[in-house]
Amino acid sequence: MRREDILDLLFNTPWHELRLRAAHVLESEKGFHVHVRGLVEFSSNCRRNCLYCGLRADNHRLQRYTLSRERILEAAAEAAAAGADTIVLQSGEYAVKPEWLARVIADIRSRSDLPVTLSVGEQPAAAYALWKEAGAVRYLLKHETVDAKLYAALHPGHDLRQRIACLHTLASLGYECGSGFMVGLPGQRPESLADDILLARRLRVAMCGVGPFIPQAHTPLGKSAGGSAALTLRVMAVLRIALPWANIPATTALATVDAASGQRDGLLAGANVLMPGFTPSDVREDYCIYDNKNRVDLAAARQAIEGAGRRHALDMPHMATAPAPEAAARP
Repeated sequence: MRREDILDLLFNTPWHELRLRAAHVLESEKGFHVHVRGLVEFSSNCRRNCLYCGLRADNHRLQRYTLSRERILEAAAEAAAAGADTIVLQSGEYAVKPEWLARVIADIRSRSDLPVTLSVGEQPAAAYALWKEAGAVRYLLKHETVDAKLYAALHPGHDLRQRIACLHTLASLGYECGSGFMVGLPGQRPESLADDILLARRLRVAMCGVGPFIPQAHTPLGKSAGGSAALTLRVMAVLRIALPWANIPATTALATVDAASGQRDGLLAGANVLMPGFTPSDVREDYCIYDNKNRVDLAAARQAIEGAGRRHALDMPHMATAPAPEAAARP
């Protein structure tokens, strides 16, 4: 797809026409099944200072926690019993030692045999390899924005090339890689959303998540305006058209800005993944990446699936098939 084609879809195509086109691609490429990933946020510790994230190291008002191995296994078992088809382990960056997390991954795999997805940020290649050997099969690492200058401003001490290099490393180790970005970041040019989509397409990511920016009060961007749910849905629909092979989640952020129908509308826009949370109730409020987070549970996920006229994908194959990433992909 050309950049001008994506821009035309994003900003000129009538919404009903865009949604119908995305639905046609979804039906022909992925079917009507919705995959349900059980999310366990196992640590709120993070070494980074991203300007938008409530987990940033300089947010001293946040109560930090790291779940014990036993509590993570209990949460994973709860997710499996509830019908999740994958366990997603998420934390801030460098929250735990790689060897400890490898043991947790191996234990989950031995007890449930469910695929394990990791979302723990930029890490050394040796850690990625260790976790892959322990049984992790997917890795989510959002690029957040394709605008290199904006990325550097939002992530002090880090740059976009480093992020993309990590995605290439993960792919070379055999992970099914996921990325994603935000809509409505302060300083984001609307046309750069087309470049975000093109980057995901060039990388041939197997999963791509997009959600509206939501401010968190105790961050430098805490008083900024949030992103638009309507524009986020348009971006999701174009993602479905541009990445027909990809798994696309209806994010919790979308459910937060539109609690009544955000996830259902995300499914109608082309998403085929939901990620209800199974983080223990006594700590889940401390995983505060943005304010007023909607705690989507399995009941809410089922309601969204039924509202969109879709089916739960239990016991269905859910490994996305995508071409290999292009080695020369650049922001």
